[in-house]
Amino acid sequence: MLDDVYGMAAALPWWAGVALALVAYAVLNRYAAADVPPMAAPGEMGRMALAQMVKGLSTYGQYIMPLALLVGALASWLARCERQAVTRSRSIAASQSADMLRQMTWQDFENVVGGVFRLRGYAVAGTGDAGTDGGIDLRLRKGSELAFVLCKHWLAIKVPVTAVQELYGVMAAEGAAQGFVVTSGLFTADARAFASARNIELIDGPAFAEMIERTRVAAPKRVTAKPAPAAKTPVRTTTPPRLAAVPQGSTPVCPRCGGIMIRRIAKQGGHAGKPFWGCARFPDCLGVRGLKTVVTDD
Repeated sequence: MLDDVYGMAAALPWWAGVALALVAYAVLNRYAAADVPPMAAPGEMGRMALAQMVKGLSTYGQYIMPLALLVGALASWLARCERQAVTRSRSIAASQSADMLRQMTWQDFENVVGGVFRLRGYAVAGTGDAGTDGGIDLRLRKGSELAFVLCKHWLAIKVPVTAVQELYGVMAAEGAAQGFVVTSGLFTADARAFASARNIELIDGPAFAEMIERTRVAAPKRVTAKPAPAAKTPVRTTTPPRLAAVPQGSTPVCPRCGGIMIRRIAKQGGHAGKPFWGCARFPDCLGVRGLKTVVTDD
């Protein structure tokens, strides 16, 4: 019985458990302090026995019952503190991810979106359209399934329902099975209501940042074997090797954490002004890759 009382108090808000403990003590103390006549008439023996039993149970219960309720209230308070700590940590992580998304250009944002879907098993192709004004930005294929992605690198305002309607129109025209709208900001309530009735998934900034983290954790780590050193090989001083080039149009995987990478421009050092791939989790991860230089003849 005490386990049930404890479980009930732990499931309630902590202040409700404390209030119940006070009420239980007041009620049981009243029965414990009640006078029971030592003698009773022949017809009232049963009533006297019941009164004595209630008095005996209340004498001990007035302390045990409130104690069980108070312990349950303490458990409820500790659980509430733990939930608040988890919420704060998630808020901090979401804030850091939002800062990362704000630093991207819309081209970087689109590349990261494509990289995330590639790591989820999709074949990704861009549409070749500049910007994100209407239509779609990415075409996804997984087997025979076709899906479209609309990217909205919006931070100051919410994505309206018209953007979702445009995507749905293209899906219906080309027979796509699913659609995604990915934004670094948020969606309006009308946009969410419209998408909920269609096979369209809305991914806002916090959800996209969490998706990047989950994809990074799930990505297989690359293990490279160290070559055995050649015997009696003279040591020569050479210039540091250049970073491995990444073909243009593809999104590489971070060599350190397996996460998404974005294009950046070196601001200092001997490579100042040159592009390179940097991990999207910088500065937590310092993984970098080089960019393939494309030379065109005029």
